[in-house]
Amino acid sequence: MPNENVLDNPVWFSLTEKHTQQGIDYGNTKMYHPDFTPFGAFIKGADTAAAILEHAKLTPSFFMVGEKPNMPSNFKPPIQYVGLQMILYKKIDHPITESIVELKPNHQKEILALVAIAYPDFFKPKTNTLGRYFGIFKDEKLVAITGERMQTEQFTEISGVITHPDYVGNGYAKQLVTHTSNKIFEKNKTPFLHVDQTNLGPINLYKKLGFVTRRKLEFWQINR
Repeated sequence: MPNENVLDNPVWFSLTEKHTQQGIDYGNTKMYHPDFTPFGAFIKGADTAAAILEHAKLTPSFFMVGEKPNMPSNFKPPIQYVGLQMILYKKIDHPITESIVELKPNHQKEILALVAIAYPDFFKPKTNTLGRYFGIFKDEKLVAITGERMQTEQFTEISGVITHPDYVGNGYAKQLVTHTSNKIFEKNKTPFLHVDQTNLGPINLYKKLGFVTRRKLEFWQINR
């Protein structure tokens, strides 16, 4: 059985195990480079203030994931958001009727154009290079995507579940999450994801597909 303890600090273990090249190591605090994601994490007992001060030179806003960090004295208190961490233990049995394409570097402009319309806050210029991304095209344009973000040796996070507003309601998200999850299982890894606890629509979708809530996880927004 996979060791689920790493999911208690998913950013830290992603940057320790699989995404070392995409991160910045501040010692007991690690951050993704802001071109990839706005997330960082630390191990228990770390004094995060110096790392936060240094990382704020690169980006004006980012998140520490997990316990509340120690802040530099001249910063405002961080803003707390609470997410649900959900995990999937078996392949999803949901029909896939659409043609799903694995997206390549030549799709980058189309991905970012869709993100700018539907999901501008957390998706960064290189987010889709952290894993595989899959998409559905309609009318010769990319209208829905889902992909992989954080990764440890045993777990892969599903992220970027995005559908163009004009194409919502066609079941594209369900099919893409099904496809992406099952591709993760084919690699002998376990899918998981994070969703804001107030975002009831996606939470219900994930539950219908078989995801279960593993724990709550705090996201602390830091603004320079």
